[in-house]
Amino acid sequence: MGWISIVPVVLAIALAVITKNTVVSLSIACIIGCLIKGDGIFGFTNLIMRALGDPSSIWTILMVVLFSVLVTYFERSGAIDGFTQITQRHNLKRRGVQLISWALGLFCFADSMSPLFVGSVMKKLSDKAKISREKLAYIADSTASPLSVIHPFSSWTPYLAGLAFATGIFSSEKLSYGFALKAIVFDFYAILSVLLVFLIAMGIIRDFGPMKKAEKRAMEEGKVLADGAVPLTTESAFEKNLFEKPRVMLNFVLPVIVLIIICGITVVLDGEPAICEAAMILVVLMSISFMIQGLSLKELDKVFLSGVKNAVPAVLVLCVAYPLNTLSSEMGTADFLVSITGSVLPPALLPFVIFVLAAILSFATGTSWGTYAICVPLFLPLAFRINNGQFNAYLLACFGAIAGGGVFGDHCSPLSDTTILSSMGAGSDHIDHLKTQLPYALVCAAITAVIYLVIGFITV
Repeated sequence: MGWISIVPVVLAIALAVITKNTVVSLSIACIIGCLIKGDGIFGFTNLIMRALGDPSSIWTILMVVLFSVLVTYFERSGAIDGFTQITQRHNLKRRGVQLISWALGLFCFADSMSPLFVGSVMKKLSDKAKISREKLAYIADSTASPLSVIHPFSSWTPYLAGLAFATGIFSSEKLSYGFALKAIVFDFYAILSVLLVFLIAMGIIRDFGPMKKAEKRAMEEGKVLADGAVPLTTESAFEKNLFEKPRVMLNFVLPVIVLIIICGITVVLDGEPAICEAAMILVVLMSISFMIQGLSLKELDKVFLSGVKNAVPAVLVLCVAYPLNTLSSEMGTADFLVSITGSVLPPALLPFVIFVLAAILSFATGTSWGTYAICVPLFLPLAFRINNGQFNAYLLACFGAIAGGGVFGDHCSPLSDTTILSSMGAGSDHIDHLKTQLPYALVCAAITAVIYLVIGFITV
């Protein structure tokens, strides 16, 4: 639909920043988009059914609910309090808490699990260290997608390799997978994003932009949330722990180990971690464990429903973010953005242009994998032809540019599920999280763009 296809996305982002109400902003954008598309005002209902009927949407929402229940189990059992007490014995300062949060992000390399896990586990410890919720959400977010795309054992690499093999330039899937592994070192945006979190946590690089203001507020006033902030979570219905003794090993460490083992086994057997299935198994096992520890079925039911209730804010955002993504796809937003770049590009500029376009696409649509599905078939064969069929640094850089550009939007777009889950895990206001994280993401993106510009000229 040409330039008009970008109106809903631009409207959604503008309204979200102005009103600080994500659900209302995305809903208005969807309704306006349906009117532009010619579906009428009742088209919004059909749009929601189409978007939320997609298996990937159902999977994500189910995963959010299950992990919310797990986090509630961790909290109500007293395990997270116990973990906090154990950690506090080492008298950790702000730097130590930030480094532990960063390390936990590295430990949980599955992007859909990591932001919920890191934010929820570190929230109390972070609050006591007077670290803003925005900062915790940034750490959780920037060690999620950026780490997943450069981790050789995540599901991202096989997905990218599969798209590369489908272009027809590889003779076997094994070769395309090997190529995707080699391209990891050329994914400069993801590498820089993870590295920047470490440097900021260590204090080597000081906070800047809106994050500096948020951190000053937390340190000087003790306010981990800004005045008027609306955290993307709800408080637990229970003030007291269910058990007098925390049992950190039984109710926290062991379940996490089981979760990681199940995900690891399924990666080996099936090529990708069965995160949702693992979470469901763990909810059942922990429910049985709680009853063995003396919790009645009635009390267990209350705890479970409390976990479901805590997931409602994030689920509401997802329920309007996915329809906007679907609407953008149907209106051809991505196709329009690709077309306006032109079909003829100087070879030396191709890695730079690929990265910038992939970043814009992922930010506008809120999906990295959707961006890959568009950019890999389009740009990888083009780069291969320009490069005279050679599998060298130039082609690897082009592939790395696609991977990194897709990650940019996935962890700083208001439409991205990873960004939403990061706000939920840390208990941060969603818009405040976006505003404080975006300058850091843009710095990494700017440095990355320059690197691809240089690589394009020296390798073509």
